Amino acid sequence: MRASIEVADIFRAAGPAYRVAHAGHLSFHQLKVMSAIEHCRTAALGGHVEACEDCGQWRIAYNSCRNRHCPRCQGAAARTWLAEREADLLPVGYFHVVFTLPAEVADIAFQNKALAYDLLFKAASETMLTIAADAKHLGARIGITAVLHTWGSAMTHHPHVHMIVPGGGIAPGGKRWVSSRPAFLLPVRVLGKLFRRLFLTRLMALHDAGRLSFFGAIAHLAERRAFLRHLSPVRKKRWVVYAKAPFAGPEAVLAYLSRYTHRVAISNSRLIAFDESGVTFRYKNYRRDGVDRQQVMTLGPDEFVRRFLLHVLPRGFHRIRHYGLLAGSARKASLALARELLNVAAPSDDDTTDEPDDFRPPCPCCGGRMIIIETFERWRQPRGPPHGSPSTGTSTP
Repeated sequence: MRASIEVADIFRAAGPAYRVAHAGHLSFHQLKVMSAIEHCRTAALGGHVEACEDCGQWRIAYNSCRNRHCPRCQGAAARTWLAEREADLLPVGYFHVVFTLPAEVADIAFQNKALAYDLLFKAASETMLTIAADAKHLGARIGITAVLHTWGSAMTHHPHVHMIVPGGGIAPGGKRWVSSRPAFLLPVRVLGKLFRRLFLTRLMALHDAGRLSFFGAIAHLAERRAFLRHLSPVRKKRWVVYAKAPFAGPEAVLAYLSRYTHRVAISNSRLIAFDESGVTFRYKNYRRDGVDRQQVMTLGPDEFVRRFLLHVLPRGFHRIRHYGLLAGSARKASLALARELLNVAAPSDDDTTDEPDDFRPPCPCCGGRMIIIETFERWRQPRGPPHGSPSTGTSTP
């Protein structure tokens, strides 16, 4: 069912004026994201007409934009991705670990997204793999699924990486599985110190190589001494690494992943109103506890669009990455060895059925199978239904 208010509605109403007001200051990629969201599941992208084989009920289904920043398109993408990840789960506890950049570094990251976000991934993953491999801690090679988020609940710039990590790993030599303690994976203070050192050392190397850009309020950081002065207090402060207790079983891991992997800066479900006062939405104030944490904010349409566009990722940037036992080429062999050491059977290929590419929801009237009876191209409308045919006339996901 369509939400009463969607991000697309706000972009259609405020987008044209925003583009005019900020002409020359929006990247081509940001403009493409705006256009995709505005046109998603409208006649602008074309579509098809479906009819029920049993009762004749028909409906119009407009095409999705499939842009990874579009709130409407992430549900189907998440379902497909999760189905592929389900076979990777091991019968162990899973931990949730979060690495966050301090505000002083986040400002630099905003103006150097591709380099800084990539460095965030690399420094966080190397930190986890290094400390886990240390015999003083776990003494094993672990697996990591990492997801980049660049926003806080109010859509401000807040880059951080969420990690899902199995509670254990394969010992050196590959002869046994090393389990973590039931409610403890690795010490967060040790993780924070190594993360800070790795990130700042490599950020300094990028600056020395002339690969970082600075403009506006931080333009002076292009000068090396100013850059060192800016980072001096950051080197002394504690960098936040947060670890939750393990999930209650593989199903809980999948439920969590479904909420995090394909999330965008704000979901349609958080929108409350869009009127002359602006855009009103729910957000979490993490400085408060209990019922006071859930709050409501109203932003002007231009500010809402601006905040949303802060989180458009560089073209081709991978926001979900796998490391250690789950790294691409070695994943199957590593998981097979892990299951052997844990003495559990590998999942059967027969237990999963691939969803066909042309999957369509069943008939809303009788539950029958819907078939395509007509397709229409961009900016076209379908012909009317056959005389006397029942109709819903609605677009579907």
